[in-house]
Amino acid sequence: MARAVGNLARLAAVSLGAVALTLPGLAAAERVETSAAASQGTSMTTPVTAAPLIPRDALFGNPTRAQGQISPDGKWLSWTAPYEGVMNVWVAPVSDPAAAKRMTNATDRPIPQYFWSPDSRSILYIQDKGGDENFLLYQVDIASGKEVTLTPFENTRVEVIGASHAIKDKLLVGLNNRDPQFHDVHLLDLATGELTLVMENNAYAGFMADDTLTIRMAMAQNEAGGTDYFRVVDGVVEDAPFETTAMEDSLTTSPAGYTQDGSVLYWIDSRGRNTAALFAQDTATGTRTLIAEDARADLGGTMRNPVTGVIEAYAVNYLINQWVALDAGVKASLDWLGEQFEGSFGINSRSDDDAIWIVWNDPVTAPTAVHIYDRKAKTLTPFYTSRPELAGKPLQMMHPVEITSRDGLTLPSYLTLPVGSDPDGTGVPVAPVPLVLLVHGGPWARDGYGFNSLHQLLANRGYGVLAVNFRGSTGFGKDFLNAGNKQWGLAMHDDLIDAVDWAIAKGITAPDSVAIMGGSYGGYATLAGLTFTPDKFACGVDIVGPSNLETLLGTIPPYWAPLVKIFHERMGDPNTEEGLALLRAASPLYKADQITKPLLIAQGANDPRVKQAESDQIVAAMKEAGIPVTYVLYPDEGHGFAKPANNIAFYAIAENFLAECLGGRAEPVGDALKPSTAQIIEGADHVKGLKAAPGK
Repeated sequence: MARAVGNLARLAAVSLGAVALTLPGLAAAERVETSAAASQGTSMTTPVTAAPLIPRDALFGNPTRAQGQISPDGKWLSWTAPYEGVMNVWVAPVSDPAAAKRMTNATDRPIPQYFWSPDSRSILYIQDKGGDENFLLYQVDIASGKEVTLTPFENTRVEVIGASHAIKDKLLVGLNNRDPQFHDVHLLDLATGELTLVMENNAYAGFMADDTLTIRMAMAQNEAGGTDYFRVVDGVVEDAPFETTAMEDSLTTSPAGYTQDGSVLYWIDSRGRNTAALFAQDTATGTRTLIAEDARADLGGTMRNPVTGVIEAYAVNYLINQWVALDAGVKASLDWLGEQFEGSFGINSRSDDDAIWIVWNDPVTAPTAVHIYDRKAKTLTPFYTSRPELAGKPLQMMHPVEITSRDGLTLPSYLTLPVGSDPDGTGVPVAPVPLVLLVHGGPWARDGYGFNSLHQLLANRGYGVLAVNFRGSTGFGKDFLNAGNKQWGLAMHDDLIDAVDWAIAKGITAPDSVAIMGGSYGGYATLAGLTFTPDKFACGVDIVGPSNLETLLGTIPPYWAPLVKIFHERMGDPNTEEGLALLRAASPLYKADQITKPLLIAQGANDPRVKQAESDQIVAAMKEAGIPVTYVLYPDEGHGFAKPANNIAFYAIAENFLAECLGGRAEPVGDALKPSTAQIIEGADHVKGLKAAPGK
């Protein structure tokens, strides 16, 4: 589609390359309030002890503002900001930013994503219930403030299929209210709310439309675990695919949209090569033209003209994300912006006339700031600073590093060190420090460079933080990705161990001072670390991690069913004797009695990806074996914690847990649990201050 739909499409759409146990926003929210005076935990080195303790609230509470955008017509600014402690959407005229008005009325869960209607007359946003990921679509009229539910269905997940620059009052949306496995395509009239069925879907995992809101493509998984792409002509899907991928390219090849006139279809494509490159395909002749490539990394994000849909710049994200312009005007703007900022920057949104950009700047060691960029005047007007309370705090730099695995793979990684431990900024402390190995979710995702609340919390408490892109991570070519196939608990885990050994050899940490921590797949890696290599880690923190890969695959969300072959090919097929044996051997549950180190587990009761049973069953196994464990359950959360109070409560527990394990300092638990819904199911005695905490 020519016009970018915004964050909703990226979050709500089920795409053939996006299925993973990723963690959407475990610690994404920020808050402006500061907490009560913090106290030091066990003794640390003098420089760390002397550094001010950054309050948890400042890192994991609500931001002052977030998600800044410009309306397509360039007349309105929008953002999310707290109202009575909950993130809501606000708008103001560009001509009078002080005349802000709140457009939404969320009172419980923060609004995760919103976007403008193409006609600039309304704000659209999504919301689920308690983290169940059944996202519905809501609309708020800018002039009247009237709010309506555009998809008023139960147990339904919406996905945006198409938006248009030419047809501004309509969208194409997918709804799985008829069959939870498949999304039927509907035309949504934004003026009346009417939904008109365009195509009943009983076979396809996704669709793509052009600027006329005509379905042009359908996508389905093939028997090999790859993807077949079918042309749709006059509403009928052709029998034979016009493009196809094998399993090896299934997560590194995907269409990237049509130009407005429909003459060009863009692809991010790894077929016949290692790293995914950017191609333009003539839709009339099928001829493909290579536009850009990089030997180190898959090409990622693109900047497309808001009206024509032509790609004007693309991103290469190896260790640090870099933009490369194809259009002379965009290049001049990006070059000028690069001269104004320290650290990385990017574009949140652009007006249709491309005169105004909303630009963010992340210096890593200072709060992220957002600006209004007038391209013609070459002016940057401050819009907001997301976390002004972090200004002047001892935020630590992030070091991109390359680590070599035992079999010769290069593992792009990121290291953050405690304040004062590395006065020369070399990336190696003057003396070894306790280390937290922080493992990303997915596993078909990646860690990246930039401000990270959890890195900053842990570094502030006296720990080094090492984030490793192990094999199976995305963005570094299909060879690197596919090296992780059926390697859960095997070579993927070896990469993490190799990274720890690297840190020990470099003098960054000591062998008995390493914790492992992560969410989703990272939670699995934590359980694997404490069961498969129990002597390697001093303790572990598992957040919504699966403990039994067989039961995990048996309970995947129904809307992932059309893509289940990907899981079977990349993890192990439970329908075969060999695959089932592989899954069971890689499941920490069956080795729970091998756990000898302290373990903290956190789980959302409504998690549709990693069910509560995944945590329940390993906790039960540990109890049966007489092994202590601390288990925190959130009855109103899903795959990660959306509510700031719940995030703050969890990290209050986690930092005090780590302080006892690794000897860092910690802000006391205090009354952090009181405003949260945290339930301590097991092991309150194992965390200092937890048993006595109000509201536990």
